[in-house]
Amino acid sequence: MNNRELYIIAHNIRSAHNVGAIFRSCDGAGVKKIFLTGYSQKPAEEAKENKSKPEKMLEKTALGAQSSVEWEDVDDLAALIVRLKKENVRIVALEKTERSVNIKKLEPAFPMALILGHEVDGVKDEILQMCDAVIDIPMRGKKESLNVSVATGIAIYEILG
Repeated sequence: MNNRELYIIAHNIRSAHNVGAIFRSCDGAGVKKIFLTGYSQKPAEEAKENKSKPEKMLEKTALGAQSSVEWEDVDDLAALIVRLKKENVRIVALEKTERSVNIKKLEPAFPMALILGHEVDGVKDEILQMCDAVIDIPMRGKKESLNVSVATGIAIYEILG
């Protein structure tokens, strides 16, 4: 692993459009790999002829990035976190909590994995407790959060500089 490797862990992202947009942002920023966990939509196999509606939505939004960004389907998020920690990967969640810190105050240490959670429910507490840090994007309006794919793009570029 080089010293600027960033991984994305997309957990329980319910919208195939959001997953596609995450792939596209990851490609643009040079993210090393995406781990798709829970029920996050997976890309279709390249040669598959009869793709599902969600697979088509992901492809349409990703514009080919699903083929250029390495990805892995992982069943057990907690086991993935343990595995990555053994590989000295810093685990950071993007979530607004009592203990989260402004993303601008994060001092990136690589390799790093950024966990993204469900569009409504976010990252569950038991996963947050496994993280080395929890960061948030400051909100100035009335809404408390951004769309997960938008937040991902902001976070990736902030972390990678």
